[in-house]
Amino acid sequence: MVRRVLLASPRGYCAGVERAIDTVEQALELWGAPVFVRRQIVHNTHVVRDLEERGVVFVDSEEDVPAGEVVILAAHGVAPDVYAAARARGLRVVDTTCPLVSKVHSEARTYAALGYTIVLIGHAGHDEVVGTIGEAPGSIVLVQTTAEAELIELPRPGPVAYVMQTTLSVDDAAAIVDVLRHRFPGIEAPRRDDICYATANRQRAVKALLREVELVLVVGSSSSSNSTRLVEVARAGGVPAHLIDDEAGIRERWLVGVDTVGLTSGASAPEHLVRSVCAWFRERGAVEVRPHSSVREDVTFRLPVLAPGEALTTP
Repeated sequence: MVRRVLLASPRGYCAGVERAIDTVEQALELWGAPVFVRRQIVHNTHVVRDLEERGVVFVDSEEDVPAGEVVILAAHGVAPDVYAAARARGLRVVDTTCPLVSKVHSEARTYAALGYTIVLIGHAGHDEVVGTIGEAPGSIVLVQTTAEAELIELPRPGPVAYVMQTTLSVDDAAAIVDVLRHRFPGIEAPRRDDICYATANRQRAVKALLREVELVLVVGSSSSSNSTRLVEVARAGGVPAHLIDDEAGIRERWLVGVDTVGLTSGASAPEHLVRSVCAWFRERGAVEVRPHSSVREDVTFRLPVLAPGEALTTP
């Protein structure tokens, strides 16, 4: 029987996710339903379902939004051609791209303008990666693993730089960078780390749990890269770990012989889901549910301006 649940800290929403969700909620208050959002505002099924129930319409493309309407762009960022298509349709665009993702986009544009070949470390098909590639499609080569980094061939001679998806495993990204530096000794790095503070902090918090738990549960959706990375971090540390959307995803067989569970949540998972998981364990006999540590994050991002007459707002 599970007696203890230790809560990783920090966990849950990051500043970029809070900014994106708050923007959509304010748009609903200002303009009423429907509010159109291109793709999932953040990668969490509960958040998306809740917003849909309140009148948010999620679309795959800006082309699916009626001409002249407002469209909100998700936190993961988009390629420049999305802005161009939105303008062509007369859409009023509210951009909730996380400022840390915007930083990576800016790095890609700068390196490309200087004639660099850019190695983008990230996961193919992820919304953030698609948007970053769109900033300099002729200059970017995607690398996902150390094996790919060992084999990559650059399309042209000249200077080389790398940038990263913000939600990667810190350890995996570092291993890829080591390979790239060995293969391309002059490769240039971003001035500041591209992996976002929240991703790194949540991974460190999971590592801090591992000596005291026999199982780690991560609250988050399978579409969430940073949530999936938390599972991988725990497993790499030798502790079984599972990703769950909510308490309904817990399997009793995981708990056999387990005394202490470590619990965390991805950067797009609301805290009420963690509370529900805690309640689930209390109902089944857990006598201690407490934070493992207390690390406070105080990062905030300013919300975009929501003005009905605006043609385009940006971070």
